Amino acid sequence: MPIKVLHHGVATSVQDLGRPGYFHLGIPMGGAMDRYAMRAANLLVGNEEGAAGLEAVFMGPKLEFTEDALVAVTGADMPAKVDGEPVPDWTAFKVKAGQVLTFDFLKSGARICIAVSGGIDVPVALGSRSTYPIGALGGYKGRALAIDDELPVGDGSLATEGWTVAANLRRRPGTPAELRVLPGLYWDRLTDAAKENFFADTWKVANEADRMGYRFKGGRKIEFVERKQSFGAGSDPSNIVDSCYPYGSIQIPSGTEPIILHRDAVSGGGYFMVGTVISADMDFIAQLQPNTPTRFIEVTMDEALGARQERTALLGRLRSSFN
Repeated sequence: MPIKVLHHGVATSVQDLGRPGYFHLGIPMGGAMDRYAMRAANLLVGNEEGAAGLEAVFMGPKLEFTEDALVAVTGADMPAKVDGEPVPDWTAFKVKAGQVLTFDFLKSGARICIAVSGGIDVPVALGSRSTYPIGALGGYKGRALAIDDELPVGDGSLATEGWTVAANLRRRPGTPAELRVLPGLYWDRLTDAAKENFFADTWKVANEADRMGYRFKGGRKIEFVERKQSFGAGSDPSNIVDSCYPYGSIQIPSGTEPIILHRDAVSGGGYFMVGTVISADMDFIAQLQPNTPTRFIEVTMDEALGARQERTALLGRLRSSFN
């Protein structure tokens, strides 16, 4: 039996771990913005880590369950309630048929992941159930949820109620948030002063922050080394001949406000990239609210690879905690 959507919250959508392999065709990997939180939520309810759940930003949905289920909510601190009674976050709890799951106001972070035993059983599109709304692909009818939608749920056992993720295994950004950056191919386009200022300044998340990308404001304007306009490139100093964009790449159009490209970003374009946020820190971006102070930290390739190993080890400890 399905889950009935009594209220959709804000930009609530079906997400899993994404659809890799199509970026060269202009279809982004997509998937949960906070992949670690989605993995943890699925493990808590006995699902495979890549099962489809729900992602909501800033305000949670109101969901009526038509059959018993095991549920977990991870990510941001957005207190959940079942029929008005509080339930713990990062912990598996039971919801009985006829009960309603709601959420209080957001306290910290930005996005929650909601996993249900059996997973959200929407059709698979290009190997994933994730919603890519710009392409009307995947998820529930290729869009964010709406009132009166009915979400099918797969078969799943009710695992173990009360399973929880220890506090030292929960990942959330600090204050100010620190995002480690590996300078990129176009780093030499910046003046020495601009390079120093980019890492020295404290930036703030702008209001333009969504699944495609996060804009940052408040730092000093970036100055560029003088150049001769390349054939095929725009006239703005930040323009280049069209190039591929890796996940986490940072653009600075006209040198004013950096933009970090995220899960649903386009695969290429004509703005230079100052560098790339390392993979180990991409989940943190998903939990940044507008006006959150943020620092960019320069790292080397060896440091980036070391951070990835540390994150892999953390994920291993998370998995082991359920054995």
